Amino acid sequence: MTQSDRKGLGRRGVLALGALATPALVSWDAIGQTRQITVADPGGPFGEAFGPAFYRPFEQATGIRVVNVARAAEPTAQFRAMVETRAYTWDCCILTLSARDILLQQNLLDPIGFTHADVPDLMPEAMHSHWMGTDVYATILAVRTDRLQGAEPKSWTDFWDAQRFPGRRALRRNPIDTLEQALMADGVSQADLYPLDVDRAFRALDRIKPQITAWWTGGAQTTQMLQAGEVAMIPTWNGRAQPVLDAKLPAKIIWNQGLYSIEGWGLPRGGPRADAARQFVRFCADAERQAAYTPALAYGPTNLKAYNHIPAERAAVLPTAPQNLAVMKLADEDWWSSNRAAVTERFNAWVLR
Repeated sequence: MTQSDRKGLGRRGVLALGALATPALVSWDAIGQTRQITVADPGGPFGEAFGPAFYRPFEQATGIRVVNVARAAEPTAQFRAMVETRAYTWDCCILTLSARDILLQQNLLDPIGFTHADVPDLMPEAMHSHWMGTDVYATILAVRTDRLQGAEPKSWTDFWDAQRFPGRRALRRNPIDTLEQALMADGVSQADLYPLDVDRAFRALDRIKPQITAWWTGGAQTTQMLQAGEVAMIPTWNGRAQPVLDAKLPAKIIWNQGLYSIEGWGLPRGGPRADAARQFVRFCADAERQAAYTPALAYGPTNLKAYNHIPAERAAVLPTAPQNLAVMKLADEDWWSSNRAAVTERFNAWVLR
């Protein structure tokens, strides 16, 4: 789109194209002077999904080119380096809740410039003054129905019950999510999970440990084990189980007692293209834009009106579909931030015993 094309669109036309921010949120002159922003996403399927959903439509609506790059798995060090040196390699970045909280504590994020009142259909947990969630992923129980002997498990208590539900099992070699699963298997309700009763969780883990045939460390391993039928049951992320379902293999996701978390956009403090980046983040809050990434990425939109634009068959496999969200719980990142180091050390020693 040329400069004259952008002028021809007019401000009202751009707003209609992308549900962009209100005049109070951003300087139109500043936006017009910005020709390009760089955004960092987790790479792989994210770039493929966000391109047609966010990047190209934003460029078409505003004339601002979006260049996307893959970020490091934990981008907090990159944020710090950019802010301290004022050498900004990108203008906004997808952050997990834990990364967001670390950066907030260190005063390394810029405000995004709008509130939940501006996007009331956004999940409240996805809205923060310095961050906006775009997608929800979940840790769930995945099963190979052809490897089960009898009834399918419906809960973590069933996963722990090797007599009623025989079959090969795997667990994640990491205490995060695993401790919550152990506690729910032991009868703790989702509402009462946090603060985690660590001693009780390890007692529950002691009971299941003899039944665990594999300890996985990466999501790709879980996909491979499900595809090969190496396990009957395995906790994993829904996005890692979905390719197995898409391949029409005899597999199923158990959403009950799942734990979900949110990823979203954050801006490095003091960035030179912050106005355009804020406009981009606001654009990503739109329901239709979020619906557009779901054919390629099996994560849940945070604007729940997006489900008005998603076919029912696809909606059924997304974490924020009402029936799935209702039986899951948001993981408590604050608890893990405070306890992760000590619990991880104890867990690693326990696995080796």
